[in-house]
Amino acid sequence: MDGVGLGADDPAVNPLVAADTPALTRLLAGRRPVRDAAFRDGLTALAGLDATLGVDGVPQSGTGHTALLTGENAVRSFGRHYGPWVPTALRPVVMERGLLRRAVDRGVATAFANAYPEEAVALVKRGVQDRRLGPLRAGPPLAALGAGLLDRHTDALERGDAVASEIVNDGWRERLGRGFLPAITARDAGRNLAAIAAVHTLTLFAHYSTDYVGHRGSFQEAVAVVERLDAFLGGVLDALPTGTLLMVVSDHGNIEDVRVEHTRNEALALLHGPGAADLAGRLRDLTHVAPALLGVVAQAT
Repeated sequence: MDGVGLGADDPAVNPLVAADTPALTRLLAGRRPVRDAAFRDGLTALAGLDATLGVDGVPQSGTGHTALLTGENAVRSFGRHYGPWVPTALRPVVMERGLLRRAVDRGVATAFANAYPEEAVALVKRGVQDRRLGPLRAGPPLAALGAGLLDRHTDALERGDAVASEIVNDGWRERLGRGFLPAITARDAGRNLAAIAAVHTLTLFAHYSTDYVGHRGSFQEAVAVVERLDAFLGGVLDALPTGTLLMVVSDHGNIEDVRVEHTRNEALALLHGPGAADLAGRLRDLTHVAPALLGVVAQAT
């Protein structure tokens, strides 16, 4: 999830507190994902990830994605926080040393669940430079491209074998002219993601609306995005195979305080499943996520 930090336990400024989130509430045993609420309880753990990585300034998505997906301190190597897209100098790092590429190279059954329009992906693969292709310069699609996994498009979305980045298909139906796509609910999208995960050892899905709405600063819209995300999470939990580890992480703070845009708050890390508590104990900052996941994958294979 892009742009979700651990902020104040204040429903006046934090949509994560004001929203109705039954799935999160159930996972967290009534707790809210707020500052100083880290815990480990059975199969569920909540932790905060340092997104500053020892560099002054406000964390940004480009370098944050790179750190999350590679385990390398991209902020320090690049010299500053940078976003929204991965800077040109760091794109080969994400593509060649990213979590997905490393898993594929080890023979792990790996999936990138996000759907992207086939015509846009074709342009990126041809090296076309166009500002409208900016979303494909985010860390997750770059990592998928480097691993040969940027392969879920309109047909996959239509049959439920992919998930739109915004969870529901409304944007594809209305803005991309694909009105024939099913108008699914967030909960159904979550079940679709769980079905993809059921036939792969490692599955990545990236969601960005939490960051977009944090920039716009509309409190009610932010609450709606959080509630849609919670319904999606509920769908995932409905259908995720027993014994699967679910990890929900973010790259920096934003939506948790509608009075500002990006924050220096710790980024959210929520884990549920076998080994969640132990794994959470090893997560301190963004660079710890990829190595931890690769360790879990190694044990599973």
